[in-house]
Formats: sequence, C-alpha cells, structure tokens
Amino acid sequence: MKSKIQIIAGDASFRKFYRLVLNKKSKIIVFANKEKYKNLIVYLAINKFLRTNKILTPKLYSYNYSKGIIVIEDFGNLSFYKVLLNRKNKLAVYKKLVDLLIKIQQIKPKAKIKSINNKSYIINKYSNKYLFQESDLFFDWYLPLLLGRKKALNIKIKSNKVLSKIYSKLKLSNSYFVHRDFHAQNLMKVDQKIGVIDSQDALIGNPAYDLVSLIDDVRIKTSTKLKNQIYSYYLKKTSKIYKINSCKFLHDFDILSVQRSLKIIGIFSRLFKRDKKKQYLKFIPYTWQLLNMRMNSEIFLDLKKILDNHISKKSRNKIISG
Repeated sequence: MKSKIQIIAGDASFRKFYRLVLNKKSKIIVFANKEKYKNLIVYLAINKFLRTNKILTPKLYSYNYSKGIIVIEDFGNLSFYKVLLNRKNKLAVYKKLVDLLIKIQQIKPKAKIKSINNKSYIINKYSNKYLFQESDLFFDWYLPLLLGRKKALNIKIKSNKVLSKIYSKLKLSNSYFVHRDFHAQNLMKVDQKIGVIDSQDALIGNPAYDLVSLIDDVRIKTSTKLKNQIYSYYLKKTSKIYKINSCKFLHDFDILSVQRSLKIIGIFSRLFKRDKKKQYLKFIPYTWQLLNMRMNSEIFLDLKKILDNHISKKSRNKIISG
C-alpha cells in the first residue's frame, strides 16, 4: 500500500489543504484551525444540500470535528480559471458556467439544512447587515493603509450614509441560493462536468449577486464586450421575470458589483495587513477599474464624489507597498 501526502496551495481562508494519494487514488484533507464551524459544519451542509439538488460538490469521506479535519473528494487541479486563461473563445466556456448558475438558481432554497453529527444549519438571508459588513471592509482595512485610521473613519461615516440610500434601492427579492463566491477559480473541471467548491459563505439572496461574481471576476481581466455578452446570455436563458424586468435586474447588478468590489478591495487589504498574504494586492488595481466602470449611473454620483475627493487615480492604479 503506497501513500503520499502533498500540500496544496491555500486560498484566502484559514484552511489548509493536503492531497492524500493512496494506491493511485486521491482524496483531499481539509484542516481548519480557525472558524471550524463555518469551514466544516457549514461547508458540508451546503455541499450536501447542493448534491441533493444534482449540483456536483465534493463528497464527504470522513471527518473529525474536534480536530478540525474533513476528508473529501478530490476534484483535481483544473479550475475554470485555468481553462479560461488558455482559451481564445472564452464566451463558450462562460456560457457553460452561466448554465450551471441558472441550474443552481432554479433550486428552491431551504432555510434549514442538515450537516454532520445530524446538526442543522440555517442559511441566512442577505440583508443590509451583510451588505454593510462586507463594504465596511473597504473603509476598515483599505483606506487606513492609504489615509490613516482617523481620516478613513470620517470617510466611512459619510460613505455609509450614501450607501444606505443605494442599498435601499435594490429591487429584486432575496429568495435565491447565492454561492457568494461564484467565480472561475471556485468552479472545477471534473471530466465533462463542473464541480463547485468553497460554498461555505452561501446565503439566500439577490439573483444578480453570483452573476456579478462571475462577470466581474477580479482575477480574470475581460473586455467590456465579453462582459456584456455573458450578461446578455444569462438574461436570454434565465427566468422570464428578469427579461420583463431587465432594467431592474441591471440596476441591482450594478449596485451589487459596486458593493462587491468595495468588499474585495477590503478583503485583499486585510489579507495583506493581518494575514501577511501580500499576493492578493496585485488584484486591487483591476478591482478599482471594475468599481469605476460600474459607478456610471446617477445613483452612484454621491459615492463617486466622496471617493474621487479622497483617493487619487494614481493611488487606485498602484499596488500598496506597506
């Protein structure tokens, strides 16, 4: 019996990943030394819920919750991020990912689902609380690096008054399963199927959110033309409700894209400052480009004015050095 353990490059979480190869068959060992409940109980509950609804997620083989360990199915190394990097016709690939998203959005989300040890987990609904928790990361972690804590706090107070008005303008109902990190790096090519990973942050929320994650993916630079083509394909294939209310859908898409970009700039800044993971800083200038691109309607005028008054174009295009 031959066995081998390989360390796998980690993600933005506190988890560590290992590939266990035993007699030419491999499994993934996930070790969560922090946030065990979220990374084990919640993750496995969401995976089980999706698998029950015919969405490919990693099977659970064994677990030891007290030690923070689970052993799950190995989907290999080929993410759709890698597939897209090497593909000229990116739209054909994105169409498959959109088809999967629509399939997920057709699932009727349950508030209460089961996990290991017969524990129940309640999938929360997106609310202003979550929207602000996420966008606050921009003001709490990114701005202090540029402007210092005191100035950052003043800008946060002004901006949150404006963001409160913006978030109140969201029109579509929070009634869809939202993965919350539905981008190409979390979608794996498993033979001819698509496997979904990193689902522990899922909520019940706005249908535009996961489409934002896919189209405005900060890790892959795509043209405005391609973004529009993916968006149009989604509208063509999805519910008639969105086609009839396409203006409302675009309105929500833009708001959630701006909110998500603020969140991501904040998260990457936190990973740099708190967790010493500076590799994520390289994505911030492009995230700023996405933020600027989506802030082009009247509802963002006041927010844009605040940001323009305090953060120069030069700063946005520059990778933070310390």
